[in-house]
Amino acid sequence: MKNETSKYKVTNEQEHAELLARVDVLMRKGEENVTSDESEEIRQIALALEAYELEIYPISAPKTLEGMIELRMYEMRLKQKDLAETLGVSPVKLSMILSGKQKPDIPFIKALHKKLNVSADFILEHI
Repeated sequence: MKNETSKYKVTNEQEHAELLARVDVLMRKGEENVTSDESEEIRQIALALEAYELEIYPISAPKTLEGMIELRMYEMRLKQKDLAETLGVSPVKLSMILSGKQKPDIPFIKALHKKLNVSADFILEHI
């Protein structure tokens, strides 16, 4: 997908609030009642809001392996027991690693890389 720009531009909190309110009005109509023009307007506003929020409210990258695991768990909307299953470890082992009471072993590290798409560089720098 090409890098799209919105016809809307958000430069301050007031504009941000106004555009959020506009999206809210359109969304309250219900999906079946929104015209294609309104749908495009919502998309354009969303692009502008996203650009502003990324600039004003940056999210810093995790600084620990545990932080990265928790971020991926959040992004994947997994509970800790589901993440343990995804990684092929027991919930107890995952809990011990996340709390810093146990160091990750090689199979766990491989699973982080392959199943959670954590870069090898990040893993090596933080174990």
